[in-house]
Amino acid sequence: PTQIDVPKFIRQILHQNVAGAAQTILESNILGGSCARACPTQVLCEGACVGRLRSGAPVQIVRLQRYATDFAQDHGLVFFQPGKPTGRRVAIVGSGPAGLACAHQLRCLGHQVTIYEASDVPGGLNTVGIAVYKITREFSLTEVNNVLSMGVDLRLNHPVDKAGLAELLAHNDAVFLGVGLGGTKQLNIPGEDSTGVWDALHFIYQLHRPESLQHCQVGRNVVVLGCGNTAIDAATAAKRLGADQVTIVYRRTAADIAAYSHEYELARPDGVRFEWSLEPQEFIVRNGQLTGIRFSPGGQRIIACDMAIKAVGQSPVVELLSDLHPEAVQQGRVIVDPVTQATKIPSLFAGGDCSRGGSEIVYAVQDGKLAARSIDRYLAAKE
Repeated sequence: PTQIDVPKFIRQILHQNVAGAAQTILESNILGGSCARACPTQVLCEGACVGRLRSGAPVQIVRLQRYATDFAQDHGLVFFQPGKPTGRRVAIVGSGPAGLACAHQLRCLGHQVTIYEASDVPGGLNTVGIAVYKITREFSLTEVNNVLSMGVDLRLNHPVDKAGLAELLAHNDAVFLGVGLGGTKQLNIPGEDSTGVWDALHFIYQLHRPESLQHCQVGRNVVVLGCGNTAIDAATAAKRLGADQVTIVYRRTAADIAAYSHEYELARPDGVRFEWSLEPQEFIVRNGQLTGIRFSPGGQRIIACDMAIKAVGQSPVVELLSDLHPEAVQQGRVIVDPVTQATKIPSLFAGGDCSRGGSEIVYAVQDGKLAARSIDRYLAAKE
């Protein structure tokens, strides 16, 4: 999706030019290291690969990409410099993959960039929302620092509300919105606020804290609600943290799961169980402690647990634009031009999960790149 020249970087590795291969990758995808760790390459690059090894398997592009980008990180290689200053200022809201990719591209083009991040740590879900066996906090922050080294100003603990967005639009030449999605959706069933009921992102977040994993909370008998990639991450992490039993419960059938097949198959060797066609109706609490979940149909099926993890999707973040344009948001997504990433609001661009509704890192990176180039053209046209 980011148009990496895969044959070129493979040839470069073949001829011992690993640094050149890393540059080829990072020129197209500044977060190429993260994508090599967490993106569904079996579906994307390797899934589309027409080349085959003697065994008949596709070329293992992801392992080669990870090898090259890790080489660049380990050797402290620097491939990019800021472009000639243009005097133009661009504000970016959110420091996830879309915001970082946009910031990097804008600095290469010479524009001044400030990122506003609501959290106390940058990087979005790459830093705190993906299972640590895929991407560690330390690796994500290294990629963040690579972008910041281009002269990007990062302001942490700086949430932007509707008034703040209007102010950014008034005091900058352009604004890019890369706020991702909000918290886990509510089930709105009895007992949901009880001790022992976790949001999946909060559960995974604790794994990324600087403290030892020994301090992470995990139940002995864990039920994960949902069957997307985040649900698989949470279930696998819980099992590896020492839970005796982990069960994923999904309201549809195995044929309907949202997770990629390789993620689904990853959970099975870890001992994760699966239950299908069950809808949660009530979290059962006794003496202040979670003891199980009641499911339909029938309301008679109860699965015992002392920890429940909700992984049923994230809520959209739409309130930022609600007063700025009546058609800026539809069905919980920021509406953008698919070619330019421009919104219905002049000088405001957007990308990543806030416009896609939840997708892969690589698509967020591409959105940020496209937006940066469109912003550059937009600013040039104003001169």
